[in-house]
This record gives sequence, C-alpha cells and structure tokens, in this order.
Amino acid sequence: MRRCVPACSGFLLAFLLAFTLQLFFFSPISPDSLELPPASALPTNKHLQKVTKLGEGFLDRPEDVVVDRDGILYTAVRDGWIKRMHKNGSWENWKKIESDALLGIATSKDGGLIVCDAEKGLLKVSEDGVEILATDINDGSKIRFADEVIESSDGSVYFSAASTKFGFHDWFLDFLEAKPHGQLLKYDPSLNETSILLDGLFFPNGVALSREEDYLIFCESWKYRCQKYWLKGEDKGKTESFIDNLPGGPDNIHLAPDGSFWIAVLQLVSEGLEFVHASKPSKHLVASFPKLANLVNGVYKKATVVNVAADSKITRRLDDPDGKVMSFVTTALEFEDHLYLGSLNTNFIGKMPLNPTNS
Repeated sequence: MRRCVPACSGFLLAFLLAFTLQLFFFSPISPDSLELPPASALPTNKHLQKVTKLGEGFLDRPEDVVVDRDGILYTAVRDGWIKRMHKNGSWENWKKIESDALLGIATSKDGGLIVCDAEKGLLKVSEDGVEILATDINDGSKIRFADEVIESSDGSVYFSAASTKFGFHDWFLDFLEAKPHGQLLKYDPSLNETSILLDGLFFPNGVALSREEDYLIFCESWKYRCQKYWLKGEDKGKTESFIDNLPGGPDNIHLAPDGSFWIAVLQLVSEGLEFVHASKPSKHLVASFPKLANLVNGVYKKATVVNVAADSKITRRLDDPDGKVMSFVTTALEFEDHLYLGSLNTNFIGKMPLNPTNS
C-alpha cells in the first residue's frame, strides 16, 4: 500500500503536468481577457418567431441576403451555390462555387454580385460565370477571411477581412483570443488593387454605406460596436464611434430605405458563462476542448436584430429570445416594407412584414 502512494502521486503529477502543457503550450490561442458590455436594458420580444420561411429545405445556412434592381433575391449557402428567388416566389440554383465558405454578397452596379469567399477572397459572379477579383493586398499579404462587402456608386468595393489569423471554421477561436486581427479593405477596380483602410480591428464583420455614401459603417463583433469611417469631407479617412454597447456582437449591417441601418446581433456567450472571457486559463481550457467551446458559444440559442437610425439611436428591436424559430441570425435586409433574415443555423430565409397592420 505504501508503495502505491508514491506511484499514484507520480502518475497524478505527470497527468497534471501534461494537462498544463496541453492548455498553455499547445493551445491554439494566445488570449487576452475581454470585458463584455453590460446586459442590454432593451426589452425583448418574440417578433422573429412570426416569420414566413422562404426556401425551407432548399437553403443550407444562408448567411447573407441581397435583392437586385429587378427584385430578385440572392443568397449564398454552405454547399457553394448562389441561389436566387424570383418575384413569383420560385427558387433557382444560379451559380456554383466550389466552396463552403461563402459569406457576404452585394449587388454590383453593372449587374451580377460581388461575393466574399472566406478562403478564396473577393469574387464577381454574373451570368457569364465566376471571376476572382482579388486574392492579395497591395502590401503583398493574402486576403484572409473575406467576410462582408458593399459596392459604392463609383465602383469602389469596400469589404471586411474578419481575421488574419483564424479562418471561417475557427471563428470562435478568434473570439476567445480577443485580439485585433481584422482589417477593413478597399478594392479599386480601375487599378485592380486592394488596399488596407484600417488594420487592427476586433473581428470587423458587416459593412454598409450611408445613403449619401459620405461614410462607411463597419461592425466590430467582439467589441459589440459599430464604427463610422468617413469617405468624404473634412473628416475623410477618420474613424469615430457610431454605436457602442449593442445587445450582442454585431454581424452584418444593411442600409434601410429611410437611411437607418438594420444590424443582426449575435448572442456570442451562453448566459451565465460570461466569466470565461475574463480569464485566460478558462479560455485556454475552452479552446482545447471543442465540447466546452460548444457549451460556451451562445449563437445558436437566440436571435436579435436592431434598427439603428443615422443619429445612432436604436429605434426598433426584434427577437426570438429562445431560438424557437430563428437563431444565429446573421443578416437583416429591408425590401418593400419587409425584413429578410439570413442565418447560419436555418434551412430557410425568414421574411416578416415591418408594418403588419398595413400589409
């Protein structure tokens, strides 16, 4: 029995040493602590549980949604298809891209779509096929994790690179690491060149132009905020806050017809587990064990979108507070007095009237 005690102690010590080495020396992240904003005081509701399901079963996690000048709706899904819904409600497999990492899409002024492929870069998709617009930045670095995109009236393309360290399938590791790996980029079609507008951003996600195209709004998911980048005027090239302390991490953002913005907001952390993001050892532990990451990750548990006026005031909030119908909503697009909702956790696009008493 006495011989067993040292042997067991040695085994336990070796196990603890191996466990510590795994956590701190072989961890996939090098984290900083992250201070999450206080819980939102905005009351929740169940409006998103009333959506009509478009393309149910035909779509596989449609992340973004756009509508072209002819009223045709487009979305990119996980099997690489760009799919579209005609005005009569019929769906079509339009163009296929060999990728499971298609994210943001935007209509182009000369027809077709501009598409962010988190692995390939920036693409142009038209009736003629698929063209790669940009894979590199003019400093010689590769475009990594192209996320969301918008085209201005002069043909300039603005898009986010969410992380220069982690890829689309490892996005939650970027959240756990909580370091500013992201970029805001501009593609100039006349020069066929991509430049960095801003670097060192906390997972820049959605991008949207103001109605007058004098500034750009971009969302930083890990900071629960959106910022304004001036494109014209005396403040050209400067950045200022647009809205802070959102009720979750902002994903895609779309300009509404009245000049306000619709923002999809993610519950990034499961309720009660916020403390994980204040503790570096806890982050190492979660990053090393996928089942723990699934437990801490809260995006599959609810859905929220907010409407933010040009003066930065939240004017409307729509929720599915328990994920009964919709969760992990990544985009909200207003078109003809309806809201169209993309999600990385549904097989449909949600549609709901914004003024149901008038519909």
